[in-house]
Amino acid sequence: MSERLMSDIGVAVVGAGFIGPVHVEALRRAGVTVTGILGVSDDESHAAAANLGLPRAYASFEEILVDPGVTAVHLATPNRLHYPMARQALEAGKHVMCEKPLAMNSRESAELVALAAKTKLAAGVNYNVRFYPLCLQMRELVRGGDLGSVFSVCGSYVQDWLLYPTDYNWRVLAEEGGELRAVADIGTHWLDLVHAVTGLEVESVCADLATVHPVRQRPKGEVETFSGKMGKTAATEPVEIRTEDAGCILLRFAGGGRGCVWVSQVTAGRKNCLRLEIASSSGAVAWNSEQPNELWIGHRERPNEQLIRDPALVSGAVRPYISFPGGHNEGFPDTFKQCFRAFYGHICQGDFAAPPPFPTFADGHREILLCEAILASHRQQQWVAVGSAAGADK
Repeated sequence: MSERLMSDIGVAVVGAGFIGPVHVEALRRAGVTVTGILGVSDDESHAAAANLGLPRAYASFEEILVDPGVTAVHLATPNRLHYPMARQALEAGKHVMCEKPLAMNSRESAELVALAAKTKLAAGVNYNVRFYPLCLQMRELVRGGDLGSVFSVCGSYVQDWLLYPTDYNWRVLAEEGGELRAVADIGTHWLDLVHAVTGLEVESVCADLATVHPVRQRPKGEVETFSGKMGKTAATEPVEIRTEDAGCILLRFAGGGRGCVWVSQVTAGRKNCLRLEIASSSGAVAWNSEQPNELWIGHRERPNEQLIRDPALVSGAVRPYISFPGGHNEGFPDTFKQCFRAFYGHICQGDFAAPPPFPTFADGHREILLCEAILASHRQQQWVAVGSAAGADK
Protein backbone atom coordinates (compact mmCIF):
# COMPACT_ATOMS: atom_id res chain seq x y z
CA MET A 1 0.00 0.00 0.00
CA SER A 2 1.16 3.54 -0.70
CA GLU A 3 1.83 6.00 2.07
CA ARG A 4 -1.73 7.24 1.80
CA LEU A 5 -3.89 6.06 4.69
CA MET A 6 -7.63 5.51 4.76
CA SER A 7 -7.88 8.14 7.48
CA ASP A 8 -6.50 10.67 4.99
CA ILE A 9 -9.55 10.17 2.78
CA GLY A 10 -12.57 12.40 3.35
CA VAL A 11 -16.01 10.99 2.48
CA ALA A 12 -19.35 12.79 2.31
CA VAL A 13 -22.52 10.69 2.63
CA VAL A 14 -25.62 11.73 0.68
CA GLY A 15 -28.80 10.33 2.19
CA ALA A 16 -29.87 10.33 5.84
CA GLY A 17 -32.59 7.67 5.80
CA PHE A 18 -32.18 3.99 6.65
CA ILE A 19 -28.99 3.20 4.72
CA GLY A 20 -27.05 6.49 4.89
CA PRO A 21 -26.27 6.14 8.63
CA VAL A 22 -25.25 2.52 7.97
CA HIS A 23 -22.64 3.86 5.55
CA VAL A 24 -21.43 6.38 8.13
CA GLU A 25 -20.98 3.76 10.83
CA ALA A 26 -19.21 1.34 8.47
CA LEU A 27 -16.89 4.02 7.09
CA ARG A 28 -15.80 4.92 10.60
CA ARG A 29 -15.17 1.28 11.46
CA ALA A 30 -13.11 0.98 8.27
CA GLY A 31 -10.97 3.90 9.41
CA VAL A 32 -12.21 6.40 6.82
CA THR A 33 -12.93 10.02 7.77
CA VAL A 34 -16.56 11.11 7.26
CA THR A 35 -16.68 14.84 6.54
CA GLY A 36 -20.45 15.24 6.82
CA ILE A 37 -23.88 14.23 5.59
CA LEU A 38 -26.60 15.63 3.31
CA GLY A 39 -30.29 14.84 3.82
CA VAL A 40 -33.41 15.84 1.92
CA SER A 41 -33.69 19.10 3.87
CA ASP A 42 -31.60 21.34 6.11
CA ASP A 43 -33.50 20.03 9.14
CA GLU A 44 -32.79 16.39 8.24
CA SER A 45 -29.13 17.16 7.45
CA HIS A 46 -28.57 18.92 10.78
CA ALA A 47 -30.46 16.27 12.74
CA ALA A 48 -28.46 13.47 11.10
CA ALA A 49 -25.14 15.26 11.67
CA ALA A 50 -26.02 15.77 15.33
CA ASN A 51 -27.25 12.21 15.87
CA LEU A 52 -24.22 10.70 14.17
CA GLY A 53 -21.67 13.07 15.68
CA LEU A 54 -20.55 14.39 12.29
CA PRO A 55 -18.74 17.71 11.91
CA ARG A 56 -20.85 19.07 9.07
CA ALA A 57 -24.39 19.14 7.72
CA TYR A 58 -24.09 19.98 4.04
CA ALA A 59 -26.58 22.45 2.60
CA SER A 60 -26.50 21.06 -0.96
CA PHE A 61 -24.88 18.47 -3.19
CA GLU A 62 -23.01 21.26 -4.93
CA GLU A 63 -21.42 22.17 -1.59
CA ILE A 64 -20.08 18.63 -1.34
CA LEU A 65 -18.67 18.70 -4.87
CA VAL A 66 -16.63 21.85 -4.25
CA ASP A 67 -15.40 20.79 -0.81
CA PRO A 68 -11.64 20.11 -1.20
CA GLY A 69 -11.76 17.90 1.88
CA VAL A 70 -14.07 15.41 0.12
CA THR A 71 -12.21 12.68 -1.77
CA ALA A 72 -15.22 10.42 -2.33
CA VAL A 73 -19.00 10.55 -2.23
CA HIS A 74 -21.38 7.83 -1.00
CA LEU A 75 -24.83 7.94 -2.59
CA ALA A 76 -27.62 6.53 -0.40
CA THR A 77 -30.48 8.38 -2.08
CA PRO A 78 -33.65 7.35 -3.93
CA ASN A 79 -32.79 5.45 -7.11
CA ARG A 80 -33.76 8.20 -9.55
CA LEU A 81 -30.98 10.40 -8.14
CA HIS A 82 -28.16 7.87 -8.52
CA TYR A 83 -27.31 8.59 -12.16
CA PRO A 84 -27.23 12.42 -12.06
CA MET A 85 -25.39 12.51 -8.73
CA ALA A 86 -22.83 9.86 -9.71
CA ARG A 87 -22.18 11.65 -12.99
CA GLN A 88 -21.71 15.01 -11.29
CA ALA A 89 -19.43 13.53 -8.64
CA LEU A 90 -17.16 11.83 -11.19
CA GLU A 91 -17.02 15.00 -13.27
CA ALA A 92 -16.00 16.86 -10.10
CA GLY A 93 -13.12 14.41 -9.56
CA LYS A 94 -14.67 12.49 -6.66
CA HIS A 95 -14.59 8.71 -6.26
CA VAL A 96 -18.12 7.28 -5.96
CA MET A 97 -19.68 4.47 -3.94
CA CYS A 98 -23.34 4.18 -4.99
CA GLU A 99 -26.22 2.20 -3.55
CA LYS A 100 -27.96 -0.11 -6.00
CA PRO A 101 -29.35 0.13 -8.57
CA LEU A 102 -26.67 2.23 -10.24
CA ALA A 103 -29.17 4.01 -12.50
CA MET A 104 -32.75 3.88 -13.77
CA ASN A 105 -31.88 2.21 -17.10
CA SER A 106 -28.92 0.70 -18.93
CA ARG A 107 -28.31 3.76 -21.10
CA GLU A 108 -27.55 5.71 -17.94
CA SER A 109 -25.50 2.94 -16.35
CA ALA A 110 -23.46 2.40 -19.55
CA GLU A 111 -22.67 6.10 -19.59
CA LEU A 112 -21.50 5.95 -15.98
CA VAL A 113 -19.26 2.94 -16.72
CA ALA A 114 -17.64 4.88 -19.58
CA LEU A 115 -17.27 8.02 -17.47
CA ALA A 116 -15.63 6.11 -14.62
CA ALA A 117 -13.12 4.64 -17.07
CA LYS A 118 -12.45 8.05 -18.60
CA THR A 119 -11.91 9.81 -15.27
CA LYS A 120 -9.82 6.91 -13.85
CA LEU A 121 -11.68 7.19 -10.55
CA ALA A 122 -12.84 4.39 -8.27
CA ALA A 123 -16.53 3.75 -8.90
CA GLY A 124 -18.33 1.10 -6.85
CA VAL A 125 -21.85 -0.19 -6.26
CA ASN A 126 -22.65 -1.36 -2.74
CA TYR A 127 -23.47 -5.03 -3.30
CA ASN A 128 -22.41 -5.69 0.26
CA VAL A 129 -23.79 -9.25 0.50
CA ARG A 130 -20.80 -10.67 -1.37
CA PHE A 131 -18.62 -9.57 1.59
CA TYR A 132 -20.06 -12.01 4.10
CA PRO A 133 -16.97 -14.16 4.84
CA LEU A 134 -18.70 -17.43 4.04
CA CYS A 135 -19.91 -16.05 0.72
CA LEU A 136 -16.26 -15.34 -0.04
CA GLN A 137 -15.49 -18.91 1.05
CA MET A 138 -18.17 -20.18 -1.35
CA ARG A 139 -16.40 -18.26 -4.10
CA GLU A 140 -13.11 -19.94 -3.23
CA LEU A 141 -14.72 -23.39 -3.32
CA VAL A 142 -16.62 -22.85 -6.57
CA ARG A 143 -14.11 -20.84 -8.57
CA GLY A 144 -11.22 -22.89 -7.20
CA GLY A 145 -12.72 -26.01 -8.75
CA ASP A 146 -13.26 -27.91 -5.49
CA LEU A 147 -16.89 -28.58 -6.41
CA GLY A 148 -16.44 -29.26 -10.12
CA SER A 149 -18.75 -27.89 -12.82
CA VAL A 150 -21.83 -25.93 -11.71
CA PHE A 151 -25.12 -27.61 -12.65
CA SER A 152 -27.63 -25.30 -11.00
CA VAL A 153 -28.00 -22.24 -8.79
CA CYS A 154 -31.24 -21.86 -6.85
CA GLY A 155 -32.50 -19.70 -4.02
CA SER A 156 -34.59 -16.80 -2.84
CA TYR A 157 -34.52 -13.39 -1.21
CA VAL A 158 -37.60 -12.74 0.91
CA GLN A 159 -38.76 -10.08 3.39
CA ASP A 160 -42.05 -9.09 5.06
CA TRP A 161 -41.77 -5.33 5.53
CA LEU A 162 -44.29 -4.61 2.72
CA LEU A 163 -46.72 -7.39 3.64
CA TYR A 164 -49.76 -5.19 4.32
CA PRO A 165 -51.42 -2.64 2.00
CA THR A 166 -50.80 -0.07 4.73
CA ASP A 167 -47.02 -0.65 4.44
CA TYR A 168 -45.48 2.13 2.38
CA ASN A 169 -42.11 3.56 1.35
CA TRP A 170 -40.89 5.61 -1.61
CA ARG A 171 -39.45 2.40 -3.09
CA VAL A 172 -42.92 1.18 -4.09
CA LEU A 173 -43.31 4.09 -6.55
CA ALA A 174 -42.06 3.44 -10.09
CA GLU A 175 -41.15 7.09 -10.61
CA GLU A 176 -38.88 7.05 -7.56
CA GLY A 177 -37.29 3.60 -7.67
CA GLY A 178 -37.90 2.31 -11.19
CA GLU A 179 -40.45 -0.03 -12.75
CA LEU A 180 -38.97 -3.04 -10.98
CA ARG A 181 -38.93 -2.94 -7.19
CA ALA A 182 -38.52 -6.26 -5.37
CA VAL A 183 -36.25 -7.59 -8.12
CA ALA A 184 -34.20 -4.39 -8.37
CA ASP A 185 -34.09 -3.77 -4.62
CA ILE A 186 -33.21 -7.22 -3.29
CA GLY A 187 -33.20 -9.60 -6.26
CA THR A 188 -30.14 -7.89 -7.70
CA HIS A 189 -28.25 -8.64 -4.47
CA TRP A 190 -28.95 -12.35 -5.09
CA LEU A 191 -27.99 -12.11 -8.75
CA ASP A 192 -24.80 -10.20 -7.99
CA LEU A 193 -23.86 -12.75 -5.33
CA VAL A 194 -24.33 -15.59 -7.82
CA HIS A 195 -22.01 -13.88 -10.30
CA ALA A 196 -19.45 -13.03 -7.61
CA VAL A 197 -19.39 -16.62 -6.32
CA THR A 198 -19.59 -18.56 -9.60
CA GLY A 199 -18.42 -16.17 -12.32
CA LEU A 200 -21.35 -17.38 -14.43
CA GLU A 201 -23.08 -14.94 -16.76
CA VAL A 202 -26.86 -15.05 -17.20
CA GLU A 203 -27.69 -15.40 -20.90
CA SER A 204 -31.49 -15.34 -20.76
CA VAL A 205 -34.36 -15.12 -18.28
CA CYS A 206 -38.01 -16.10 -17.95
CA ALA A 207 -39.91 -14.11 -15.31
CA ASP A 208 -43.37 -14.08 -13.77
CA LEU A 209 -43.95 -11.15 -11.39
CA ALA A 210 -46.89 -10.17 -9.18
CA THR A 211 -48.18 -6.98 -7.58
CA VAL A 212 -50.04 -8.27 -4.52
CA HIS A 213 -51.27 -4.82 -3.48
CA PRO A 214 -52.18 -2.72 -6.56
CA VAL A 215 -53.23 0.05 -4.16
CA ARG A 216 -51.37 0.98 -0.98
CA GLN A 217 -52.15 3.54 1.70
CA ARG A 218 -49.54 6.30 1.63
CA PRO A 219 -49.00 8.20 4.89
CA LYS A 220 -49.10 11.95 4.59
CA GLY A 221 -45.35 12.19 5.24
CA GLU A 222 -42.66 9.81 4.00
CA VAL A 223 -41.73 6.60 5.81
CA GLU A 224 -38.16 5.39 6.32
CA THR A 225 -37.30 1.96 4.93
CA PHE A 226 -38.31 -0.89 7.28
CA SER A 227 -39.80 1.54 9.83
CA GLY A 228 -43.45 1.40 8.75
CA LYS A 229 -44.24 -1.68 10.84
CA MET A 230 -43.03 0.05 14.01
CA GLY A 231 -46.22 2.05 14.40
CA LYS A 232 -49.43 3.34 12.84
CA THR A 233 -49.90 6.54 10.90
CA ALA A 234 -53.28 8.24 11.25
CA ALA A 235 -53.62 10.11 7.96
CA THR A 236 -53.19 8.20 4.69
CA GLU A 237 -54.18 8.45 1.04
CA PRO A 238 -54.54 5.67 -1.56
CA VAL A 239 -51.82 5.41 -4.18
CA GLU A 240 -51.68 3.12 -7.23
CA ILE A 241 -48.76 0.69 -7.27
CA ARG A 242 -47.19 -0.46 -10.56
CA THR A 243 -44.13 -2.22 -9.11
CA GLU A 244 -43.98 -5.90 -8.16
CA ASP A 245 -44.20 -7.29 -4.62
CA ALA A 246 -42.92 -10.75 -5.56
CA GLY A 247 -41.86 -12.89 -8.49
CA CYS A 248 -40.09 -15.95 -9.84
CA ILE A 249 -37.24 -15.88 -12.37
CA LEU A 250 -35.79 -18.80 -14.33
CA LEU A 251 -32.17 -18.36 -15.43
CA ARG A 252 -30.01 -19.81 -18.18
CA PHE A 253 -26.27 -19.35 -17.72
CA ALA A 254 -23.57 -19.30 -20.36
CA GLY A 255 -22.06 -22.76 -20.47
CA GLY A 256 -25.32 -24.59 -19.83
CA GLY A 257 -26.04 -24.08 -16.13
CA ARG A 258 -29.58 -23.40 -14.94
CA GLY A 259 -31.02 -21.41 -12.07
CA CYS A 260 -34.11 -20.01 -10.41
CA VAL A 261 -34.81 -17.39 -7.78
CA TRP A 262 -37.94 -16.35 -5.84
CA VAL A 263 -38.04 -12.74 -4.66
CA SER A 264 -40.67 -11.40 -2.25
CA GLN A 265 -41.22 -8.44 0.06
CA VAL A 266 -44.53 -9.89 1.31
CA THR A 267 -43.43 -13.12 3.04
CA ALA A 268 -44.54 -13.01 6.68
CA GLY A 269 -41.84 -13.75 9.23
CA ARG A 270 -38.91 -13.40 6.85
CA LYS A 271 -37.19 -10.18 7.83
CA ASN A 272 -34.25 -10.19 5.42
CA CYS A 273 -33.55 -13.72 4.22
CA LEU A 274 -31.31 -14.50 1.24
CA ARG A 275 -30.84 -18.19 0.49
CA LEU A 276 -28.48 -19.65 -2.09
CA GLU A 277 -27.70 -23.24 -3.06
CA ILE A 278 -25.20 -24.24 -5.73
CA ALA A 279 -25.19 -27.81 -7.06
CA SER A 280 -22.03 -28.95 -8.87
CA SER A 281 -20.55 -32.15 -10.25
CA SER A 282 -18.45 -32.87 -7.13
CA GLY A 283 -20.58 -31.38 -4.35
CA ALA A 284 -22.91 -28.59 -3.31
CA VAL A 285 -22.92 -25.53 -1.03
CA ALA A 286 -25.78 -23.64 0.62
CA TRP A 287 -25.91 -20.40 2.61
CA ASN A 288 -28.64 -18.39 4.39
CA SER A 289 -28.16 -14.73 5.29
CA GLU A 290 -30.17 -15.12 8.51
CA GLN A 291 -27.55 -17.66 9.67
CA PRO A 292 -24.60 -15.97 7.96
CA ASN A 293 -21.87 -17.62 10.01
CA GLU A 294 -22.68 -21.15 8.78
CA LEU A 295 -21.98 -22.71 5.39
CA TRP A 296 -23.45 -26.10 4.41
CA ILE A 297 -21.25 -28.23 2.16
CA GLY A 298 -22.94 -31.26 0.62
CA HIS A 299 -21.30 -34.53 -0.47
CA ARG A 300 -22.52 -37.73 -2.18
CA GLU A 301 -20.20 -40.35 -0.68
CA ARG A 302 -19.23 -38.96 2.71
CA PRO A 303 -20.94 -36.98 5.48
CA ASN A 304 -21.98 -33.43 4.77
CA GLU A 305 -20.13 -30.56 6.46
CA GLN A 306 -21.21 -27.47 8.36
CA LEU A 307 -18.43 -24.88 8.20
CA ILE A 308 -18.55 -22.23 10.94
CA ARG A 309 -17.07 -18.82 10.17
CA ASP A 310 -13.61 -18.94 11.73
CA PRO A 311 -10.44 -17.35 10.36
CA ALA A 312 -8.57 -20.54 11.24
CA LEU A 313 -10.85 -22.67 9.06
CA VAL A 314 -11.31 -20.64 5.86
CA SER A 315 -8.96 -20.13 2.94
CA GLY A 316 -6.17 -17.56 3.09
CA ALA A 317 -7.94 -15.34 0.57
CA VAL A 318 -10.97 -15.04 2.87
CA ARG A 319 -9.11 -14.50 6.15
CA PRO A 320 -8.52 -10.72 5.67
CA TYR A 321 -12.30 -10.22 5.53
CA ILE A 322 -12.87 -11.66 9.02
CA SER A 323 -12.27 -9.28 11.92
CA PHE A 324 -13.10 -11.51 14.91
CA PRO A 325 -12.26 -15.05 16.05
CA GLY A 326 -14.57 -18.00 15.50
CA GLY A 327 -17.65 -17.92 17.73
CA HIS A 328 -17.70 -14.09 17.68
CA ASN A 329 -20.38 -13.61 15.06
CA GLU A 330 -20.19 -11.04 12.30
CA GLY A 331 -23.15 -9.89 10.23
CA PHE A 332 -24.86 -7.20 8.17
CA PRO A 333 -22.93 -4.10 9.35
CA ASP A 334 -19.63 -5.92 8.90
CA THR A 335 -20.30 -6.50 5.19
CA PHE A 336 -20.46 -2.74 4.65
CA LYS A 337 -17.21 -2.28 6.54
CA GLN A 338 -15.46 -4.94 4.48
CA CYS A 339 -16.84 -3.59 1.20
CA PHE A 340 -15.62 -0.11 2.05
CA ARG A 341 -12.25 -1.40 3.22
CA ALA A 342 -11.83 -3.07 -0.17
CA PHE A 343 -12.91 0.12 -1.97
CA TYR A 344 -10.66 2.52 -0.06
CA GLY A 345 -7.80 0.05 0.13
CA HIS A 346 -7.86 0.04 -3.68
CA ILE A 347 -7.76 3.83 -3.73
CA CYS A 348 -4.87 3.89 -1.25
CA GLN A 349 -2.92 1.38 -3.34
CA GLY A 350 -3.10 3.85 -6.22
CA ASP A 351 -2.88 1.13 -8.90
CA PHE A 352 -6.09 1.52 -10.87
CA ALA A 353 -4.87 -0.99 -13.46
CA ALA A 354 -5.17 -3.73 -10.83
CA PRO A 355 -8.44 -5.73 -10.73
CA PRO A 356 -10.81 -3.91 -8.34
CA PRO A 357 -11.69 -6.00 -5.24
CA PHE A 358 -15.15 -4.40 -4.94
CA PRO A 359 -18.38 -4.37 -7.00
CA THR A 360 -17.81 -1.87 -9.80
CA PHE A 361 -20.03 0.29 -11.99
CA ALA A 362 -19.66 -2.49 -14.60
CA ASP A 363 -21.23 -4.89 -12.09
CA GLY A 364 -24.02 -2.38 -11.51
CA HIS A 365 -24.55 -2.10 -15.27
CA ARG A 366 -24.79 -5.91 -15.55
CA GLU A 367 -27.57 -5.92 -12.95
CA ILE A 368 -29.55 -3.27 -14.80
CA LEU A 369 -29.30 -5.25 -18.05
CA LEU A 370 -30.64 -8.24 -16.10
CA CYS A 371 -33.49 -6.16 -14.69
CA GLU A 372 -34.48 -4.90 -18.12
CA ALA A 373 -34.54 -8.45 -19.48
CA ILE A 374 -36.56 -9.65 -16.47
CA LEU A 375 -39.15 -6.90 -16.91
CA ALA A 376 -39.39 -7.54 -20.66
CA SER A 377 -39.77 -11.28 -20.03
CA HIS A 378 -42.57 -10.73 -17.55
CA ARG A 379 -44.44 -8.43 -19.92
CA GLN A 380 -43.95 -10.68 -22.93
CA GLN A 381 -44.42 -13.91 -20.92
CA GLN A 382 -41.49 -15.57 -22.67
CA TRP A 383 -37.73 -16.13 -22.46
CA VAL A 384 -35.71 -12.95 -23.15
CA ALA A 385 -32.00 -12.70 -23.88
CA VAL A 386 -30.08 -10.44 -21.51
CA GLY A 387 -29.10 -7.26 -23.34
CA SER A 388 -31.86 -7.47 -25.93
CA ALA A 389 -33.99 -4.98 -24.01
CA ALA A 390 -31.04 -2.72 -23.15
CA GLY A 391 -31.88 0.92 -22.48
CA ALA A 392 -35.53 0.57 -23.39
CA ASP A 393 -37.95 2.83 -21.55
CA LYS A 394 -40.70 0.31 -21.00
